[in-house]
Amino acid sequence: MADLLSQSAQIEELLDAYGARNNQQWSRIRSLTATMKLFADVGYELLHIKHSLPLYRLLPIQRDFAADTARSLDLTHDILVRAAGWILTQAARLNLPLSTTPPNPQDYAEHLPPGRLPSDRPVRRVKSTSETVTHLATAYLNLAADSELLYIAGRTEPADYAGCFPKPVSEDSLRYLNFRFHSLQALYDTHVSETEIEYLDADLPILRGHISVIYHLLEIATHLVHYYERHLNIRTGDSSLRRKPVIAPETLLDMLMSYSITYAGLYLDLGRHLCHAMLKCYAEVGTIKAPVPCYRGFHVRPATLVAKIVQHYGSDVHMELSGQNYDASSPLDLFRANEKINAQKRRWLVTEIEHLSRPDGDLSDSQIRTTVLDVLFKLTEQGKLVIYQQPLQLSGEFSHEGILLEKVTAEIARLQATGQIDIKTDLSIAFTGDKRVLSDLKLLAKSGYGEDRFGNNITLPKELAYLRR
Repeated sequence: MADLLSQSAQIEELLDAYGARNNQQWSRIRSLTATMKLFADVGYELLHIKHSLPLYRLLPIQRDFAADTARSLDLTHDILVRAAGWILTQAARLNLPLSTTPPNPQDYAEHLPPGRLPSDRPVRRVKSTSETVTHLATAYLNLAADSELLYIAGRTEPADYAGCFPKPVSEDSLRYLNFRFHSLQALYDTHVSETEIEYLDADLPILRGHISVIYHLLEIATHLVHYYERHLNIRTGDSSLRRKPVIAPETLLDMLMSYSITYAGLYLDLGRHLCHAMLKCYAEVGTIKAPVPCYRGFHVRPATLVAKIVQHYGSDVHMELSGQNYDASSPLDLFRANEKINAQKRRWLVTEIEHLSRPDGDLSDSQIRTTVLDVLFKLTEQGKLVIYQQPLQLSGEFSHEGILLEKVTAEIARLQATGQIDIKTDLSIAFTGDKRVLSDLKLLAKSGYGEDRFGNNITLPKELAYLRR
């Protein structure tokens, strides 16, 4: 396969140097040569996966990856044989001299001896096991957050595969992911391979296997999508070359989506769960204090962002407010904290209103309304209230039961509940859990939990880019 790849690459370069691609007489043999090169490369990657499977130590899945790899290899073999036959036909048409002696298959037989060389090189030492593993697992999780494309095949019926191009599937998107996973593999080999922690932590070689198999599957996917876009796609392919393709579009899409992208997504997900478990093992527990979100507390946006950070790392983090704990990975649990936050705001409001001068005696609805507005504006001037809506929609009438303080407090609480105003306090919360997660939560809090005091979106730091996906 390597010989075929090398020869076809050299012939393609030669043909391109003389402009064969744009020549009516020579474009067909140039296209077939490119096909040979591409599928020889695909075959080489498939053979690599086939022979490396025992070393990858991949976690089990419900599908037979080895059998599907063998089927893809058989399909690639058929494509190469067909393309080679058509090249011979084109060569004869172009009056190119052909060898009369076919190559001897035994020249390409690989009789490999059994066994492996012993691993007897001295191991390298790293400064901090926890720091190294955390760095690698975090890099994997961040890349996994960028790889939602790999789940598209599982959500698409085979009949609809063609509709996935050029969005969300394209050569550009797959080539980018391929490069990122190759870089992640290099990160592992630089910082973890042949170190003492690789021998001590059995999960690390398993993670390396998942990174590597995803990388090689993406190599295959990139080649296949390139061929589809260049030769088979009705919108982007060369019409003169689509008349007689060496592989049917449906067959290629099935190999691309059902094999390469599907298995890359399955092993990506297993690697994510593995990283979550590793981060839990190496977690350094700490606690940070943070302010309560200034705009309506833990409503949908801040609660969701906090939960996404915790879910991203798969760690156990809880939020503490006034002696009560909340699961920081659950937006619904964080919503419950607003009940306590609003109750504390109302208690603080009563104290503040008591300090302001108010009229005495029985008051009409108009006088109560005036008193409410007077209290609101005084508290706003002192920076203790934020008014979100002008003009305020006050109640049409007020209860004549209870004292004036109760009526004013109830009306201001109603305005807060309807989102017309909010009460500013210095309430704080505490997050306890893995320090790596706490670091991102601290960044989120400094960024206003993704919104300003009026609830408008604000840009998050680049370290939290995974939240935008």
